[in-house]
Amino acid sequence: MNKIKVLFIGLGLVTTIVNAQEDTQTLRENKKLLKESTNITYDANKALSQNNFVASEAEYRKAISKSEANAAAPYNLGRAYYNRNAMAESFTRFKEAGEKAEAKETKHKSYHNMGNVFMRQKEYQKAVEAYKQALRNNPTDDETRYNLALAKEMLKNEQDQNKNDQNQDQNQDQNKDQNKDNQEQNQDQNQNGDQDKDKEGEQKDDQNKDQGDQGDKGQEKPEENKEGEGDKKEEQKKQPNPGEEPERKERPRPNQLSKQQIQNLLEAMQNEEKKVQEKIDAKKVKGQKIKNEKDW
Repeated sequence: MNKIKVLFIGLGLVTTIVNAQEDTQTLRENKKLLKESTNITYDANKALSQNNFVASEAEYRKAISKSEANAAAPYNLGRAYYNRNAMAESFTRFKEAGEKAEAKETKHKSYHNMGNVFMRQKEYQKAVEAYKQALRNNPTDDETRYNLALAKEMLKNEQDQNKNDQNQDQNQDQNKDQNKDNQEQNQDQNQNGDQDKDKEGEQKDDQNKDQGDQGDKGQEKPEENKEGEGDKKEEQKKQPNPGEEPERKERPRPNQLSKQQIQNLLEAMQNEEKKVQEKIDAKKVKGQKIKNEKDW
């Protein structure tokens, strides 16, 4: 049993030694790659200082691909993009640098510049968070504190403006609804007014028609007057001229009998008197004594 334990212990030591050797080799390789990447980054910085952006961009990309531990390469490339107003590419490289960096100072600069990108894009809430992250890595940086205060102020103004815009939108919606209601009410009133006007027009037409009928009736009188005037003219024509004896023509007066009616009455009265006289004569004959005369 003791031999077996010793054997296991011996194998464990061998494995540890092998792993340590591999780690040491990896570290050496990583350091070598990091050194090469750093040298390439130096060349990229030199090209950028000579305003050769195309060459510097290619060198920075080469340095980034050479070593993942090189945070300076993506950071410097981010600054190059930022100076050329390529905000999307700039933000990507600053973010990459902040995640790769082990030194707090490099992290601070990366998040600070990320905040600057957000400020340029007017994304004030994200800028506030980026500046806060930068201050966590370097609380004494005055520039970051100033930028954070500015980002908060801009965010507050934006929120106030949004509230004002919302209030204006609500007021506009209310005004639209009110105007719509007023228009509908005005339309109803106009329709009612048109109906009233139509009724008034019909009533006026009826009144005008009645007045016209009455006018027509009233105009009949002048025609009669004209006829009367015509009769007067005829009578004037029939009147004799001065010096001539006027023709006498009896005209029956109201409640006065004509000659024929008087003649008829006189004849009737004579007939009645004749009848009365005959009756009187008959009575006288009856009262006398009648002599009996024979006829020889």
